[in-house]
Amino acid sequence: MTASRDPDRLLQRAGVRGNPDRDQHFLVDERVLDRLPTYLPADADRSHVLEIGGGTGALTDRLLATSDQVTVIERDPDLVAFLRQEFADERAAGHLTVRQGDALEIDLPADATASVSNLPYGVSSEITFRLLPLGIPTVLMFQREFAERMAAEPGTSEYGRLSVSAQHYAAVEVVEPVPPEAFSPPPAVDSAVVRTTPRAPDYEVDDEDFFLRFVKAVFTQRRKTIRNAIRNTAHISGLDDPDAVVAAADEELVSKRAGDLAPDDFAALARLAVERGGTDG
Repeated sequence: MTASRDPDRLLQRAGVRGNPDRDQHFLVDERVLDRLPTYLPADADRSHVLEIGGGTGALTDRLLATSDQVTVIERDPDLVAFLRQEFADERAAGHLTVRQGDALEIDLPADATASVSNLPYGVSSEITFRLLPLGIPTVLMFQREFAERMAAEPGTSEYGRLSVSAQHYAAVEVVEPVPPEAFSPPPAVDSAVVRTTPRAPDYEVDDEDFFLRFVKAVFTQRRKTIRNAIRNTAHISGLDDPDAVVAAADEELVSKRAGDLAPDDFAALARLAVERGGTDG
């Protein structure tokens, strides 16, 4: 199969226009669309690709050309009806499934092997953290600022809770900046494509839910030392005895600020917190 559908003509046939108030910006730059599937890792299993937010099918068309099976989740019922009609042959052949629903609420296909998506920016974080635990490679479009924070390294201004949480599940790379003119209508921000490649972290976490909650808590006070951040955010992390954690921790570590800690530092502190501080679950 080869991609053959022009994104502007798809918009015309669908009879829709993007609506910024509904976080609706259609990707129409064919060069970007053509590149998106190629950003999956070379050894990625493309047998079943999940697309969140199919829109009028410009990216769907490219995914069908490079994958055995595609599942599209689209919230807008009018666009779902259009996709089902536009891709009737591909659906009949068993290559495409179009599901109506909110990607934050409906079950994602358990057998998906990868995801390539132009995400609605307003819920991009929530959707990303539904995808990352699946352990599949992804190629996702984000606001550029969000993308850079996902991939940020410790000690940089962009590094934060998002960086640690995303990189807990995968290697994260910004692979292409995308200007507003690539969309219809153009958004008010620059965009960027991010590739995530699943990998096991190089540290151990006994309680993943607590680890992520602990990271979130500490970064709410990123200007404070870790010592004070742990003490001040026990109501978020759920620690019963934050002072015991601080007393047991390495002095050099708790004297730093959150933005200077590597993910394995957070993991060590989270393990200590569970051992010494007690949690409310």
